[in-house]
Amino acid sequence: MVASSATGVNSGVGWVIDTRASQFTVQAFASGLVSVIAHSPKIAIRDWTGEIQMASRNLENTRMKVAIKAASLEVLDELRDTDRRELHRVMNQDVLESSRYPDISFESTEVKTEKVKDDLYKIKVRGRLSLHGVSNEHSFTAQVSMAADSARAYGEFSIRQSDYEVRIASIAGGTLKLQDDLKFSFYVLARLQT
Repeated sequence: MVASSATGVNSGVGWVIDTRASQFTVQAFASGLVSVIAHSPKIAIRDWTGEIQMASRNLENTRMKVAIKAASLEVLDELRDTDRRELHRVMNQDVLESSRYPDISFESTEVKTEKVKDDLYKIKVRGRLSLHGVSNEHSFTAQVSMAADSARAYGEFSIRQSDYEVRIASIAGGTLKLQDDLKFSFYVLARLQT
């Protein structure tokens, strides 16, 4: 796991993302007639970093960057070793082409903040997602809770693999195919840097 730091823009206050206490996952979904009995894998993103910069604790002028190592994705579901190896091979060689496109990144261009109540915010983040050599506009919403020495953010978003020229996974000789849509979920804990 890789920790990342975030530094306050004006105040000099820094935050460190605790990746051991944070979770970032991807849910893929089986497609077609076999989807009733087929496997819809849940995948953890293991090697990722993020930088968050904000001018104040009310999240004004917030900017963020996230970087993911494509080869660090790991299937969470219980599978036979042979099935797990095959799924990882397909994911890294055929789908993500991790050796050719090792990095996935997101950089915000705009963050809109809405205060829900004391120290609880809803944010809408817009930016550019770069995946598989393609960059597209992408947006998502999150809930952010601020405390004296920590911040927590959680939310989810979806992407279509075809928007990034990613080949849809086909496993077991084509008997199992996954849908185009992927659902990402995140829970991030950041600690105040002293």
